[in-house]
Order: sequence, then C-alpha cells, then structure tokens
Amino acid sequence: MNQTLKLGVLDLVPRLGESTFEDTLQQAAELARCAEAWGYHRYWAAEHHDLEHLSCASPEILLSHIGARTERIRLGSGAVLLPHYSPLKVAENFRMLAALYPGRIDLGVGRAPGGSAHTSMALSGNFLGHVADLPNRIRALTELLEDRYRYEDVPVAAKPVPGISPALWMLGTNTKSAGYAAEFGTGYVFGQFMSDTDGAEVLRSYREAFRPSAHLKKPQTIVAVSVICAETEELAREMAAAAARLRQEYSGQLGQDNAARPGQTGGDGQDGQDEQNGHDRQDEHNGHDRHDGGPFPRTLTGTAESVKSVLKQMAEKYESDEFLIVTPVADYAARLKSYQLLMGM
Repeated sequence: MNQTLKLGVLDLVPRLGESTFEDTLQQAAELARCAEAWGYHRYWAAEHHDLEHLSCASPEILLSHIGARTERIRLGSGAVLLPHYSPLKVAENFRMLAALYPGRIDLGVGRAPGGSAHTSMALSGNFLGHVADLPNRIRALTELLEDRYRYEDVPVAAKPVPGISPALWMLGTNTKSAGYAAEFGTGYVFGQFMSDTDGAEVLRSYREAFRPSAHLKKPQTIVAVSVICAETEELAREMAAAAARLRQEYSGQLGQDNAARPGQTGGDGQDGQDEQNGHDRQDEHNGHDRHDGGPFPRTLTGTAESVKSVLKQMAEKYESDEFLIVTPVADYAARLKSYQLLMGM
C-alpha cells in the first residue's frame, strides 16, 4: 500500500459561535481557498435542510461560488441527497458545474433525508417511497451522465454536455450503499466517522462486487474521517471537549433528523442520525470518540504526527490511501488551523 496520503476536505458548513449564515458561507469559501493553497486534493460540501447550525441546503450553488474563487482543487458534493430530486436536474446541475470548471467536479450522492420528517415531506413528499426507488434513480443518473437516457423510449439529454464529465461517487456507511456503488460502477466513499460498521469489510465487499462502467474501470475508494489536530495533544483534547459541549447544546434539534426515517437505527447511505447531522459521539474522558465497530476511534485527536500515524494504519487496513477530513471544532480559526497543521503547513 502506498503510504503517501491524499487528503481532502468534507465541509458540513457549520455555523459556529455568533456567525450569521452569510458569515458561514464565506467561511466555507475561505476554507476551500486555504485547502487549495495547502495542497488538499478535494473540497466537498454536505447537504442538510432546515437545521439551525448547518448552512448548506444546496451544495451545487455553494460549489459554483467556490469554483470562481479557486483554481485547481476538485469540488464536489458530500452528498446530494438523491431521493429528494429528479436525476435529470441533478445531472444538469453538475454538468453545468463541470462545464464551468473543467476536470474539477465530483458528484457524490447519498440517500439520507438530511433533515426532519416534516422538512423532508415539504421538500419531496414521500421520502421513504423515494428511497425504495433509489436504484432506479441511480440508474437514470448514470444513463444521463453517459448520454443514453430515454424517457418513454424518447431520448432525453442533460445539458450542457461538458468535455469532462463529473466523477460519480456513492457515499455510505455499510454494504448496502457499497453494493449500489459496485453495481453501477461508481466510486465509493465510506463514512468511517459516522459508522460502527467494519470499514474494511464494507470496502472489500465493494471491490469484490464492482462492475466496470463508462465512469470508472476499476474500483476507487475514499474514507471520510473526523480529525481534530493541534500543536499539542493536550490542546487537541481541549478542542475536542469544547466541540462535544457545543454538540450537546443543540443536540435536541439535530436529533429531530431521526424522525425522518422511522424504524431505522442507522447507517447506510447517510441514513442514521450521526450521518445526517455530521456530529460524533464524544468520549470526553480521553478525547476520542467511541467506535465499537473497529480498531479506530470515531475522531482522531492529537498532533499532526500522531493523527497521520493513525491515518496510515487506516490506509493499510482499508486498502485506501485517500481520506476526506471532517473537523468538528467549535471555533472557526481553530478549525482552519487544524486543517493547516494536518497538511504540515
């Protein structure tokens, strides 16, 4: 396994402290600009709806804003919540981005509601019915991106048609989403920071079942991990404790997300509560998150050297040397600094 790690940013676009929503969106653009300067490979934005402390309901609009303010970093969604939307509209939006920013656009899709039950119903009606139809929606999306989609046997095209198509990814936390990614020949992102499932087994199932497609000839994986990095181990633990306290302050509202998926207890395709609100269960005694499904903590907390050591172990176990980094820090400047330190800048 190549131990040269490729790192990207997964931004939940959190509204921290007294920041306004306007402040938060400009902070997202600043994070992307800094990430590009520091050498991060990707910047992805998450999608959530009607949550007081998360600010991005429309990743494609935010990515368009950020694309005009950056030059090289890949830009993507982590994830567009496909059950809510027409595959044609999703394909049009991301082909538009791919035409504006050639060779830089990733289209990550997931299957969570991204908000409360009533928000989901207001957004798209029968969400559970749409989830059941997800394989057909993924199939339609892949066909649209390959210019072979037909509606009632009539060709329908998603335009504009860029020279370089958006790269298609499936996000999830267990074998169901991995199975979709394998079946349709997309890349797969395993959300380690929000899963108790053995990531090595999930990624192995994806690779073994992978079917080459027009998008991707060989399986491609990324692992999304939560990281809090500081100059010292003690400071990193203090930052983790502060982040845990902040989560507790508004966990009541974020907990409403689970109501959108009655009868579900967790984790595939961004379905569980952790996946929708992007926050972790913190063990305040040691600065690491509980993670019973494997040898790694939910949040890697420490100096850049210690965190990278664990990332290399994860790369070996998961057979994946690319990571998307989520940094659940309560202070904006400290959050930026964590990303900077991790890249050795």
